[in-house]
Amino acid sequence: MKNSTLTVAEAKATLSEVIRAVEAGTTVVITRHGKPVAALVKPEDVQRLETLRAAGPEQGLASVAGGWKGSDDLVSNIASASRRGRRKAVKLD
Repeated sequence: MKNSTLTVAEAKATLSEVIRAVEAGTTVVITRHGKPVAALVKPEDVQRLETLRAAGPEQGLASVAGGWKGSDDLVSNIASASRRGRRKAVKLD
């Protein structure tokens, strides 16, 4: 997948071309005064992002896995797995 960055003015002036690029798989980041303010992505990418946001960090891996096609068995296995004690702390230098 290609990525592209455009200013608001560039995106506005070439909107039809930008939309065709997004349809082809390009992610377009739109900037204002050099800072990213928006992104144009395919609708499927928005659906994936919404799934991840809905899962949230407090829901853990099982909820994120639920967003994957055919992941029902994985979600069941993760949810039913028992923990076996605590992990040993790793000393980082």
